[in-house]
Amino acid sequence: MDLIEVEGGAPLSGHVRVSGAKNAALPIMACTLLTAGETRLRNVPRVSDVVTFSQVLRALGAEIHADVDDLVINTAHIDQYEAPPGLVKTMRASFLVLGPLLARIGQARVSLPGGDAIGARPVNLHLEGLRTLGARLQLEQGSVSAQADRLCGSTVTFPISTVTGTEHLMMAATLAIGTTLLENAACEPEVVALAEALNRMGARITGAGTSCIAIEGVSELTPAVHEIIPDRIEAGTFLVAGAMTGGDVTVDRCTPDHLLSFLHCLCAAGAQVDVGEDWVRVRGVERAKPIEVTTAPYPAFPTDMQAQMMALLAQADGRSLIVETVFENRLMHVAELCRMGAEISIDGGQATVVGVPRLHGAPVVATDLRAGASLILAGLAAKGITTVARVFHLDRGYERIETKFAALGGKIRRVA
Repeated sequence: MDLIEVEGGAPLSGHVRVSGAKNAALPIMACTLLTAGETRLRNVPRVSDVVTFSQVLRALGAEIHADVDDLVINTAHIDQYEAPPGLVKTMRASFLVLGPLLARIGQARVSLPGGDAIGARPVNLHLEGLRTLGARLQLEQGSVSAQADRLCGSTVTFPISTVTGTEHLMMAATLAIGTTLLENAACEPEVVALAEALNRMGARITGAGTSCIAIEGVSELTPAVHEIIPDRIEAGTFLVAGAMTGGDVTVDRCTPDHLLSFLHCLCAAGAQVDVGEDWVRVRGVERAKPIEVTTAPYPAFPTDMQAQMMALLAQADGRSLIVETVFENRLMHVAELCRMGAEISIDGGQATVVGVPRLHGAPVVATDLRAGASLILAGLAAKGITTVARVFHLDRGYERIETKFAALGGKIRRVA
């Protein structure tokens, strides 16, 4: 397997363009199953999760080809209703084909999903919601079999905020009879992006971006052209890198409004931040200030930026506190940062970070996608050479991350 080798000490500077958001692209790829024709998606990131999801759709009968940064998906001839178990178990988002298949062809069979080992992310909320819409479900041998003559609109109240659950039920409800209300719905930008894509296809969705989403069912959807929103987590990752290396980095083609809570924390840590219409510039300081960070659903500080912010605070001038409230196992990168000289202690979902003057290069292992990003950031700021193993995690969500960092002046390369 490949390694990423980083030699720290060089301040990053320059401009970097953000790719499309894979967390927006995947559910929108799933929603193409609701149509019978050719959909064109623009600004699709070239990451392994998109490749895997494309394989899932092909197995169901879709025809897919790439055209530069576009992905053209033809779902006119969906002739299978069972998603390949081997692929579904490698990527959680592939479970999202269940609802669209059920809504369009009346049946579906999908394995229970896999993905990053960052804590329990059960799909029971998805299944309970589909039952409320009239689906007949059966769990057997690690798979979900679903049937419905036609789904019927109803009110679904989520006991906790769930992004994929909101997306899943929103897709399924577009072809249901009557109106569906999703209460305590997730408000993330990726949910809004999916609603916009569905509305372009002829759906009638209002309230996306709020805690109550209304979906008026229609008889059919038609293909459309849709552009994937910029990746807010990739943007945040490069901004942290600029701040913690004492650099001057401008992230282009991003959406600053999606980053407000994160940018507030970055400013509190001492970074100088300038914001434009579709760009953010950060200038770092010699040592960050200690701060307190608590992750929570959007618009609060995102859990997907927790590991990267911890890398920054590992060299802060004082004691910081990070509280993870979304995923119980999302502190596995702490042990790897400590290999590099960080002083971090864990108590439940709470991490106390005592800043050290300088991290030191070491061999480390990426335990998940965002943990891998935090280790690269730590390596860029550390003294000496850091090697990051299991970089396939990074390839799931970052497009050519080492190439983009190298273009900013980072001493980084991929090693076979």
